[in-house]
Amino acid sequence: MPHVGKRSKANREMAPEGPQDLAAAIATLKKFKAPKFDQTVDIVLHLGIDPKQADQMIRGSVSLPKGIGATKRVVAFCGPDVVADAKGAGAIEAGGEELVEKIEKGWMDFDVAVASPEMMRVISKLGRVLGPKGLMPSPKAGTVSKNVAEAVKEYAAGKVEYRNDKGGNVHAVVGKMSFAAGDLVENAEHFIDTIEKSRPSSVKGTFIKKVSIKGTQTPGVRVKVGSGEVASV
Repeated sequence: MPHVGKRSKANREMAPEGPQDLAAAIATLKKFKAPKFDQTVDIVLHLGIDPKQADQMIRGSVSLPKGIGATKRVVAFCGPDVVADAKGAGAIEAGGEELVEKIEKGWMDFDVAVASPEMMRVISKLGRVLGPKGLMPSPKAGTVSKNVAEAVKEYAAGKVEYRNDKGGNVHAVVGKMSFAAGDLVENAEHFIDTIEKSRPSSVKGTFIKKVSIKGTQTPGVRVKVGSGEVASV
């Protein structure tokens, strides 16, 4: 049996048994005994989708109103006339064939890759490298854009990408534990609303089935959404 530390045990005992409204759930998170570092706050939504159906896949990106308290390392695949603007917007590397070659040689020190539409042909050869890591630019994720500099700026500032996993769950960062409770509520509400609006037309019945919010080292706290009970996932 794995060892359970005193802090984890105390936090589990403090965790409410039933679902709470979002503001109360976040207030509970802030009451948990915390480690010395500033924990990331994550939200998980379990959706009533069939992940095996292509028309029910949930994928996209969203800029949260209060940010997420972190920056990202962004690279931009673009033409030479856009390189300066991309770097000025925060890209750590920008270019075309030369950037592709650098990545083919093993350089992967970045978190997000964005591309202009015409560059997709150039970077198609990187599919096997970037695809498994979730780094391949995609129109659905918002990482393929005609305005590369703007896309770089948004992702460098912490724009959140999301996609459902094989279990029909969507995970996202909504901030840091040091954020004001109201800011965490606003970010979480915005993310939940974004997912609700992405409901595929082929999905019947309850779309958002379960929601949980948690810190890096806290138990998950169950959240109520709408009129339905939402349980921890």
